[in-house]
Amino acid sequence: MKFIVYTLGCKVNSYESAALEAAFLARGYEEANKDDANIVVINTCSVTSNSDKKSRQAIRRYIRTYKEAIIVAMGCYSQVAVNTLKKIEGLDIIVGTSRRSLIPSLIDEFKENRKQIIAVEPNSRQFCYEELGAPALISKTRAYLKIQDGCDNYCSYCIIPQTRGVSRSRTKEKIIEEAKLLTDHGYQEIILTGIDLGSFSNNDGKYTLTHLIKDILLEAPSLKRLRISSIEASQITPEFIKLLKEEPRIAEHLHIPLQSGSKQVLAKMNRHYDPSEYKKIINKVREVVPNIAITTDVIVGFPGESEEHFLETYDLINEVAFSDLHVFPYSKRSSTPAAKLKNEVPSDVKKQRVQKLSELGERLSKKYSAKFKGEKVEVIFETYDELTKTYRGHTSNYLLVETKSNKDLRGHLKEIIY
Repeated sequence: MKFIVYTLGCKVNSYESAALEAAFLARGYEEANKDDANIVVINTCSVTSNSDKKSRQAIRRYIRTYKEAIIVAMGCYSQVAVNTLKKIEGLDIIVGTSRRSLIPSLIDEFKENRKQIIAVEPNSRQFCYEELGAPALISKTRAYLKIQDGCDNYCSYCIIPQTRGVSRSRTKEKIIEEAKLLTDHGYQEIILTGIDLGSFSNNDGKYTLTHLIKDILLEAPSLKRLRISSIEASQITPEFIKLLKEEPRIAEHLHIPLQSGSKQVLAKMNRHYDPSEYKKIINKVREVVPNIAITTDVIVGFPGESEEHFLETYDLINEVAFSDLHVFPYSKRSSTPAAKLKNEVPSDVKKQRVQKLSELGERLSKKYSAKFKGEKVEVIFETYDELTKTYRGHTSNYLLVETKSNKDLRGHLKEIIY
C-alpha cells in the first residue's frame, strides 16, 4: 500500500500527520509518488470559515484525482462537520480529533467491507490525551514535539474548544522519551507544540511547562536548541522568565498572541488580559533577553471594532515593536458567542485594516533584522535551494539565513556573520 498525507492548518496538525506517516511506514506501507497512492489522508483545519472551505476543496480534489484510493478525512473540520462530510461521495473514512491512532486498522476494516466508516466521537470535551504511537520525524534538523492538546480558554470568536476538546496534557515520561529519541536521531532543534501550550501540566498542576523544559534539557544534553511554538501572555510566569534568562539553549523567540490592542475589544473577545498587562509581560521578558524575537497574532474587524479601537491596536503594535506579525480578518464561526454580536465590520474595512497592519509588520520585521547586520549569529541549517544554490537555516531568534558552501550544511549548527 502506498499513501499520501495532506495537511492543512497548524503545527499540531503537522506533528499528527507525521506521526501517522510513521505509523504507516511501520506497517510496511510506502510513501506514494504523485500518481500511485492507494491511501490518501487529508488532515483538516477549521480555525476559520476559509479553513473549512479549503478542507472541503482538498477532500474533493483528492477524491477526483485518486478515484481508486481509500480517502480518509481526519482532524478539526472532520470533528465538527461530520454531517456535511458523510454526504461526500467517495469519502471513505471520517475521523475527528480522537481515534486517529486507529486509522490503519480502520483502513483494513474498510478494505473488507467497502462501506463508509464514521469514527468521530461526538463529545470532544471528554477526550483524553491520545498517543499516536510513533514519533513525528519531519525533517533532518528540526522536530515538532507535541506535549498538549485541547483548550479551555473559550475566546468568544474561537471554535477550537469544540474541535479539539478539553485541555489535556501528555505525560512527562512520554515527552522526555520522545525528546531523547529525537536527539538520538540527530535532531538539533525541538519545537514544543500544542493547542494551548502554556496550559501544560502533570501531577494536578504541580508539574508545569517550566518544569518540563528543564527536564527535557537535562535529559537530552546533546540538544542544541529548544523552541516554544506559542504561549499566551497570561501563562508567562516569573519562573518561566527566570528560565529564559538562565538557559541559553531555549530559543530567543516567543510567539505571544495579542489579537487586539483595545481593552474593550479584548474584553468582548474574552481574552484574559488588557493591553497594559500584555506590555508589562513583554517588558519583563525583554529585561532578561534583550534581543529576543517576539511575534504575534492579531485579529482585525472583530464585531464592534471602531476606528479608534483599531488605532489603539496599531499604536500598541508599533510600541511593542514585534519582530513579525500575523494578521487575520475576523472570521465568523456560527457556534461561537462572537457570532451573536452585532455591529459587524464591513469586509472592505477589514481588508484596509489588514493591509495597514501587514505593512506595519513588514517595517517592524525589517527594523528588527537590521539590528543584527554584521553580527555573529548561530544558524542551524535546514534546507538546500537548488535554484539559488544556497543553504537556508534559522538563528535562535528565527532570522532566516542563506549562505553558499561547498560542504553540505544541512543539520549542522554554524556561526556566521549575518
